[in-house]
Amino acid sequence: MTSKFPSLRRLVCAAAIATCGTAFAQAPALTAEQQRFYAVYKELVEINTTHSAGSTTQAAQAMRAVLLKAGFAEDELQIIEPFPRKGNLVLRWKGTGAKQPMLLMGHIDVVEAKREDWKTDPFKLQETDGYFTARGSIDDKAMASAFISVLAQLRQEGFKPTRDIIMALTADEERGDVESNGAMWILKNKPELLKAEFGINEGGGGELRNGKPNLHRVQIAEKLYTTYEFELRDVGGHSSQPTANNPIYGMSEALARLGAYKFPVMLADVTKTYFSRTAPLMSGQLAEDMRAVGNGSTDAAVIDRLSQTPLYNAQLRTTCTATMVNAGHAENALPQSAKAVVNCRMLPFDDPDNVEKQLVQTLGNPKITMRQFAKPTRSPVSPLQGVVFETAEKLTAEMWSGVPVIPFMSTGATDSRFARNAGIPMYGVSGLFFDPADLRTHGLDERVEIQRLYDSREFMLKLVKQLAS
Repeated sequence: MTSKFPSLRRLVCAAAIATCGTAFAQAPALTAEQQRFYAVYKELVEINTTHSAGSTTQAAQAMRAVLLKAGFAEDELQIIEPFPRKGNLVLRWKGTGAKQPMLLMGHIDVVEAKREDWKTDPFKLQETDGYFTARGSIDDKAMASAFISVLAQLRQEGFKPTRDIIMALTADEERGDVESNGAMWILKNKPELLKAEFGINEGGGGELRNGKPNLHRVQIAEKLYTTYEFELRDVGGHSSQPTANNPIYGMSEALARLGAYKFPVMLADVTKTYFSRTAPLMSGQLAEDMRAVGNGSTDAAVIDRLSQTPLYNAQLRTTCTATMVNAGHAENALPQSAKAVVNCRMLPFDDPDNVEKQLVQTLGNPKITMRQFAKPTRSPVSPLQGVVFETAEKLTAEMWSGVPVIPFMSTGATDSRFARNAGIPMYGVSGLFFDPADLRTHGLDERVEIQRLYDSREFMLKLVKQLAS
């Protein structure tokens, strides 16, 4: 028998469809180029490019196919794979030669991601609550996808660049100064492929305050990266008869001294400019302190107040911090060894040898041995003035009126250091804005605001087009 009243299930379904229809109607429709960008972004993000189990070669091949479909010729693209699974994609789009080449550089490897720790599969792009969530959704597949999308669009539109546009999507940036680092390897073994007047890379980006763009950083320098392993050894013994030579206590005391130590403040033009241009965005004591440092002050009280904020502290001085510890071999035995890994981020104008001496003196235990994983790669600061910075300022004013562009020294490391050492001034700029309290790069449930990602892609399109016009 059929009821004359609609079933509850049918009512629920109808309501759901109506609600969904309203939601879809309210969502802004993607343009054709945004749809194509999304397809590239999704494909790249969902290719596992971790060191442990992934392949940047697979990602490079996929992006090569996108560019070939957009009209690039076979001889304009090459995949360089000096190590298995560590492929790099290099494109050279010939211009008229009126200007020197420009370099677009991004890495396609990502840091590890444990599925059991994430709320969702880190290698399946999720779209929820206005965010894209996945490993690499920001670092650095947002920029790499934008480069692919932008160049494909310009090629299909018949754009004629006045300079060669070189794009390098590289491997193993997340592993630092390793032999398989793609940017380092290419610049060492095939430098002619990437030689350019200047380059664009990661390392910059915008900051949101109360959900609105507040400032736009352009990275022109970065801190030097190096890591040490310290070890303290003893003969050990039975835990029922403790001794005064327990390596765990000795290493703990040394690390406590390191934790309390602050390296000397060192100011340079990039530091002073950063604080002086950021000061107008702040208020009260913070604004006054920033203006003071911008004018070259190293007053102790000013420095102490600014140093309470980790970002500002890292701008002012070299930092070294313990990141890993390992000690002992059995619960009922005295430890025979205690090891600690200490990661240092040195100011580019600091002396690495002097930093090492300060580090050893601070630990204060001559029995502790030291091993350095790799020497830090020094690199010059990119010029503060020039066509990249000027164009970034112009476009920022157009897209986000009133938002200042601020030169920035990145506290983290990027592959720009290798290019700078090869004589290529690099600029970290993306047009991608984040809430500092929700920046999940390298962390759990890495995510990016969807509309911010599309805005960033539009910024990169305009930036590349203007620099190559």
